[in-house]
Amino acid sequence: MLYLENPLLKLYLNLIGWVAFGFILGRLLPRSYSTYLAKFLFFFGTPLSIVAFIRSANLSGAIWMAPLIAWAAILAGGGLAGILINFGVGEERFKSLNPAQNSPEHTSAWSLPTQGSFLLATMVGNTGFLGIPVTLSLLGSEHFAWALFYDLLGTTVGINILGVAIASHCGKSDRRQSWLTPLRAIFMNPALWAFGLGFVSRSLPLSAQIAELLTTGAWTVITLALITIGMQLSKLNSLHNLKQVLACLAIKMLLIPLVIGMGLTFLGIAGAPRLVLVLQMAMPPAFGTTLLAEAFNLDRELAVTAIGIGCVSLLFTIPIWMRLFNF
Repeated sequence: MLYLENPLLKLYLNLIGWVAFGFILGRLLPRSYSTYLAKFLFFFGTPLSIVAFIRSANLSGAIWMAPLIAWAAILAGGGLAGILINFGVGEERFKSLNPAQNSPEHTSAWSLPTQGSFLLATMVGNTGFLGIPVTLSLLGSEHFAWALFYDLLGTTVGINILGVAIASHCGKSDRRQSWLTPLRAIFMNPALWAFGLGFVSRSLPLSAQIAELLTTGAWTVITLALITIGMQLSKLNSLHNLKQVLACLAIKMLLIPLVIGMGLTFLGIAGAPRLVLVLQMAMPPAFGTTLLAEAFNLDRELAVTAIGIGCVSLLFTIPIWMRLFNF
């Protein structure tokens, strides 16, 4: 059918279809099922897909720029979020919108836990479970390495080091973590080891049957990732701090990708690699922000609302980036 030849329409069919399927499953099944599936993907599925796609990815050019761009986006998002916090966005209407939260620790829209969740949601995107499937669907596996470098050396490092530091500072948890804990989380990440294995095995010839099986398994993992997102979204039922959330998403999903995306041209990055980086920057907040919010007693409702609205907004922002940067 002709409409299936359009990569954007194919992406939307997959995004909406599989995420909706996961949403339904999430409503029918206990919360633990999505946790089990996410763990399976983290320890086995995602590493398998990385090995499969990195073997055919193009590693030439300035691909080492991807994690640097990721960190630029993370720090720029944090800087702009800090400016909005200082200006008190949402302050004047906070008490009327959230009368149940007028306890001493929530006397301000920008209580310290709320600041932490706002910073994390503005800085770190869902570049793994969502960004990589979007990139693969639109641009294929040739430019997969750009998305992977952005995710592994940018987002993963950022959330485990800078994210934990912000959550620890802004949270009310009594937990005390060694400075080695974030580094341990990075180096024990199966995706990092899978990247090394995939890179080393690029020169290793595989039979047609094994190569096809590996590729099929990798695309199956992508489908499972979308189902997992739907199952996680089914548990989100909060729409609090809406004004702050909209400010967060305007920075995370619009302003940062637009400004840095335009700047990439001056760095000599154009065409498909630039679009990959822009799409990764434009992803909604990562689900990991809710994990940090729970672990360190941050404002979980703000984190949850940002993720829910951000995932819906993605359907409207992808055509914008395709229009602006797909050349």
